[in-house]
Amino acid sequence: MASESKKIGNAAEIDRLALVFAKDPGSKVFIPLAEEYGKAGMWEEAVAVLEDGLKAYPGFITAMVALGRAYEQMNQPVKAKAILEEAIKVSPDNLRAHRILAKLYTAQGSKEAAIRSCNVILLINPHDQEALSICAGLSVPTTQGMEQSQEALPEKPVETASLDSDRLHGEGMTSAFDRATLATKDGANGLSSSVPRLEEMPSSITGSTASAAQKTRSPAIARLEQWLNLIQDRRRDPLASSSLPS
Repeated sequence: MASESKKIGNAAEIDRLALVFAKDPGSKVFIPLAEEYGKAGMWEEAVAVLEDGLKAYPGFITAMVALGRAYEQMNQPVKAKAILEEAIKVSPDNLRAHRILAKLYTAQGSKEAAIRSCNVILLINPHDQEALSICAGLSVPTTQGMEQSQEALPEKPVETASLDSDRLHGEGMTSAFDRATLATKDGANGLSSSVPRLEEMPSSITGSTASAAQKTRSPAIARLEQWLNLIQDRRRDPLASSSLPS
C-alpha cells in the first residue's frame, strides 16, 4: 500500500513538473523532472529531458552528472563515461560524478582510473563505504595515490642559550661599581650622602669597591671621619678627650 501511494505521488509530481516545463521549456525545472523520472525508473524520459535541458544550459554540471547517471542506468557506459569525464574537467571534486565513474572504470577493468576516482572521494570523506569497498575489491591500499606533496616547513630556529643574561649581569656589576666609584668621588666634593651603603652593592664587588673608595678619599673626608669617630667615643666615654681635629 505504501509503495502504491509512493508511485501515485511520484506520478502526480511528474505531471506537475512536466506541465511547468511545457509552459517554460527554458526553465531549469527539467532537473527535478528528470529526477522524478529516474525515481519512477523512466530513464529514457529522463535522458530526453536532460539532453534538451543541456542544449539550453551547456556546461550545467548538475545536468551533466544526472545525464551520466541516466546513461549508466540505461546500460550505455560509453556515453555515461564521456559526459561524466567532461563534468569532472569542470568540477574535479564532484563526488557524484566520481562515484559513477569509479563503478564504470571498475566494470571496464580500468583499475588505475577507478582508484583515482575513489581517491578523490576518500580525500574528502575517508570513511566513504562505497569507495572503500571498490578499493578493497581491487586489492589496492586505499592510500595509493592519496599522498599530497607538502612543502617542507621551515625549520624552527634553534633557540640557543643567549649570552644576553650574562652580558646584562656583567653590565649591572660594572654599573654598580661605576656608581660606587663616582659616588665616592662625589663624596670628595662634599656629596657624601650619595655614596651607596655597603650592603646595597653586589657582594662580588664589595671588596674592590671598598678598596677603591679608600684610595680615592681626600684628606677632608679622612678628617671628617676622624671627627665623627671622636664624637662617638665621647658618647661612650664622657671623660675621653674632647679635642677635635682641626
